[in-house]
Amino acid sequence: MNKIGIFTSGGDSPGMNACIRAVVRTAVFHGVEVVGIQRGYNGLVEADFVPLESHSVANIIQRGGTILKSARSTSFLTREGRKKAFENMKKANIEGIIAIGGDGTFTGASVFNLEYSIPFIGVPGTIDNDLFGTDNTIGYDTALNTVIEAVDKIRDTASSHNRLFFIEVMGKDAGFIALRSGIATGAEAVLVPETKTYIDQLIVKLEQGRRKSKSSGIVIVAEGDDEGGAYEIAAKVKQKFDFYDTRVVVLGHIQRGGSPSARDRVLASQLGNAAVEKLLKGESNKMVGMVNNKITLTDFDKAIKHTKELNPSLVGLVEVLSI
Repeated sequence: MNKIGIFTSGGDSPGMNACIRAVVRTAVFHGVEVVGIQRGYNGLVEADFVPLESHSVANIIQRGGTILKSARSTSFLTREGRKKAFENMKKANIEGIIAIGGDGTFTGASVFNLEYSIPFIGVPGTIDNDLFGTDNTIGYDTALNTVIEAVDKIRDTASSHNRLFFIEVMGKDAGFIALRSGIATGAEAVLVPETKTYIDQLIVKLEQGRRKSKSSGIVIVAEGDDEGGAYEIAAKVKQKFDFYDTRVVVLGHIQRGGSPSARDRVLASQLGNAAVEKLLKGESNKMVGMVNNKITLTDFDKAIKHTKELNPSLVGLVEVLSI
């Protein structure tokens, strides 16, 4: 290959810029030109391309977000839009693409590859950590630390005012952020989409804490919990248990921002480098990942469709440590 493209798609995550940097500099090292595609699949459809050289990615490894921007593309969902994207690629002599994103990104790449045989290598960039084929996704560690820092501060004020806080974290379909942040912050309970929530059992646990003279309480709620978000669950609990002054905090998009952690910077650099190496060796329609500290390749279909399960020992640990 003489020229490759790179884009970021879906929700942004800390470390995407570190990955872009690694992709560009690895490609330059191999004498390959790099084209940055702005705003994900929208940029492919609209030919919004920018040449990237080694100096183009200087001083971005510490920055959150993505310098290439990200967007949802309705036009790429249509056959006409994908045809236009293919024509734009051919005009620009782009021979393969590195796609940084999550399941929606890889689904689009699979369809495009099926129709036009464009080589794609995916890099897992999502704070949810819900992709099969990698121990951690880019951005997960930073998001986790952001949640922990926020909850620690909330715990201070909760203890000062005898309050019960329901704190909602991101995780529409996966509870990885909720589970680990709950353990790390000493939460009284963690509610995740993977397990059914029973309000009565939650109230019993909180009542037990009250009897043991706990001066405050923290309940971590993943946004996709089956009983609803933090506001809905807090309202249900308060109907039957009002010992504490109840408050709700939704951390929201603060979890996506900020300078990436050292762990995310290193992971993004390793995966970005590996993505280029694999693409140049002829691999396609696969996601690079890191499993047990080794680079792995996983077919897009498997990375998307296989469910990544919560560690059952960590789920049990919440119960033991919250007594």
